[in-house]
Amino acid sequence: MNLKHIMKAAKYALKFYIIYVIIFGVIIFGFHKPKISNYLDTHPVDRFWGERISQDRVALVEERYYSGLVRINIIENTQKTLDIAYHTIHDGVSTDIFLSSILDAADRGVKVRFMLDGLFHNLRGDLKDVIYAFSNHPNIELKFYEPFNMFKPWSWNNRLHDKFIIADSQLAIIGGRNIGDKYFAKDEYNGAAVNDRDVVIINTEVNDLYDSVIYQIENYFNSIWNHHFSEYPITKLTKREQRKGQQKLEYLRDNLESIRKSNPEIFNNSIDWLEVSLPTNKVTLVHNPIERLNKEPWCWYEIINLAETAEESIFIQSPYTIPTRDMRKYLDPDKINPDEVNILTNSLSASPNLFAFSGYMKYRDRIVDSGAKVYEFQGPGSIHAKSYIYDDRITALGSFNFDSRSAYLSTETMVIIDSEDFAKDLKKEIEKYTSNSLEVGEDYSYDPDPLVDEEDVSLAKSFIVKILSIINYPIDYML
Repeated sequence: MNLKHIMKAAKYALKFYIIYVIIFGVIIFGFHKPKISNYLDTHPVDRFWGERISQDRVALVEERYYSGLVRINIIENTQKTLDIAYHTIHDGVSTDIFLSSILDAADRGVKVRFMLDGLFHNLRGDLKDVIYAFSNHPNIELKFYEPFNMFKPWSWNNRLHDKFIIADSQLAIIGGRNIGDKYFAKDEYNGAAVNDRDVVIINTEVNDLYDSVIYQIENYFNSIWNHHFSEYPITKLTKREQRKGQQKLEYLRDNLESIRKSNPEIFNNSIDWLEVSLPTNKVTLVHNPIERLNKEPWCWYEIINLAETAEESIFIQSPYTIPTRDMRKYLDPDKINPDEVNILTNSLSASPNLFAFSGYMKYRDRIVDSGAKVYEFQGPGSIHAKSYIYDDRITALGSFNFDSRSAYLSTETMVIIDSEDFAKDLKKEIEKYTSNSLEVGEDYSYDPDPLVDEEDVSLAKSFIVKILSIINYPIDYML
């Protein structure tokens, strides 16, 4: 066979593969129906309320730089086990500190299990050697959830979107933050800072793990860790990989010592979690099932069920607000009748995710027509936190975005917190964002606010969003 025939065959093979990917990586999700279980029968909504003070206390972590210090503090004080799950990490100073701190914990004997998404882990380029370094450490296990498989495009959308750390089965931090400089930036950060949110959960009964929500989070982590979707990125290192891994270990150790000397304020901070935390009546974990294709929307069930119980108010904060047809079929307007519904999301000027924003634009007018008050954040930076507050008492906080991808495609975790004190603190923090937001009026333009300016949007950004709105219109179930 000559070169011409080979090129022709390759061309046909590529066309066939593209069609295969479009059908089984995109179109199939528009037709596949999730398996419906008896979940709603076995998970009544009244389980989220407690009648007395529980053993779990909670502390809101809002400020970017402080949230980085909190993670370091948790890792520094871990004595036995550290379980970590994140969607993605980004190369940068904060990531180096985070990885170096994990290594330091492992060096002193802590058993570490580190789970990252198999597509968006970002352990590539300068970070690739971390795989060799951690895989060669006796106290660290590294796994990827659903790594890339070119022959299974239906698996490409089964993404790990969870973000949490569990320390010694006694303390956990969970929320919407990924790992990267923009999530932990100080106010003087030159890039586009991302404003997010976490909650630290403290089990106050050391000898009683089973009645703490941390036990639920740990069980969920074990389910993902032991699932056949999760794989070790490498099982046997070559001599070259061992050498590169050793060099990376030495770099991370030296880097940590250097930063400890240059920025001692980052380390060994004394945080009295009992002092800074608030009591709760109950904390409960909700999560999506671990499945490929469209999942049964367990988290979305809970958000809707809680909305149906609300009598006075519902507050929703999500970076993306895309109530697709499949999501709306669970919404019964006659059952959701609080006095007010407020929604905080990104404006076009603030949003860094143009794909998601183009999906939001399809539903923006409909959301306003529903009677909800819609506030669009004008900056600085963008909002990435995902929080839901019901009647100023119940809070849902975690990784779940108000979109179809979180409802049906990705793994998601949220904690449902029954605490009026926590809801009050959270509303105070949210007011800092709404004070830099503009309300969308009945005519879908911004209501004037003398204290807030509408941020400019470049023609290029507006044009791109309009084009994406056309492209994404028939496949918003992927957003």
